[in-house]
Amino acid sequence: MMQLLSPLWLLLLIPLAALAFTYVVLQRRRRRYAVRFAALPLLDKVAPQQPGWRRHAPAAAFLLALTALGLAAARPVIDVRVPHERATVIVAIDVSRSMEATDVEPNRMEAARNAAAAFIENLPETFNVGLVTFAGSTSVLAAPTTDHDSVAATLDNLPMANSTAIGEAVFTSLDQVASMAEGEADVDVPARIVLLSDGTNTSGRSPDEAATAATEAAVPVSTIAYGTQDGTVELQGQVIPVPVDVESLATLAEGTGGQAYTAESGDELAEVYDDIGSSIGWRTEPREITPYLSALGFLLGLAAGAMSLRWFARLP
Repeated sequence: MMQLLSPLWLLLLIPLAALAFTYVVLQRRRRRYAVRFAALPLLDKVAPQQPGWRRHAPAAAFLLALTALGLAAARPVIDVRVPHERATVIVAIDVSRSMEATDVEPNRMEAARNAAAAFIENLPETFNVGLVTFAGSTSVLAAPTTDHDSVAATLDNLPMANSTAIGEAVFTSLDQVASMAEGEADVDVPARIVLLSDGTNTSGRSPDEAATAATEAAVPVSTIAYGTQDGTVELQGQVIPVPVDVESLATLAEGTGGQAYTAESGDELAEVYDDIGSSIGWRTEPREITPYLSALGFLLGLAAGAMSLRWFARLP
């Protein structure tokens, strides 16, 4: 969307519209006059080649030049996407037993590990990225660093455990963000937590408490509800259903200003990570385009003069 810093200058377009209307009226009057008083056969012999569209091209370019200059005077501003130079991203991955479910080929954990590794490696080189795993408790496998390859390498061997501590994963991730911010007190570096899980919080502090803490720290949490509602795992000879708790993860994301995603396959998960990477790597900021419109007006005016001189040996 475009905004105007000085919209009153748009009033300059009113006399411009009147000028364009006058031009059209005069051209029609001129045509009627020529048809009424000229002998058409004689006119064809005297001036067999009519200028046609070339007659109006200089005037059209001149009017467009004035339009561009009038808009430039209003100082238009548009939103543009620019890349973040720095950011801190904490990737939190559920390593509870339910991630061994095979409703996602070859299983939830293997597909999640591959997609997370690609996500980490594709983040901008200047971003600090850390890795947190969680089941009944949390572990910091990699503190935030710009060495993305080393962080991705820690995904090769993730120990599985019982229970799911989603809230604790957020708190641990916030601690990692805070530790990075301590050394950059004078720099406002944006941060984001990307949390993947397939279950309901069963241990530690609640996701609601975690959402409150993340909001106070101004750190959005984007969640990925991973797996299907038909997932099962076999524990001690028993088949146990492990459906995905989409609602609680979505509530966590929405409460922190993050995005809630769902993925039921490895391909879908890769697409989710790509989308998150695109949103994290860019920010939107307003930018005034007055110089560009001014330059456009100048070039159109120059083109109008060149066409008029070339075809009619006069300026418009």
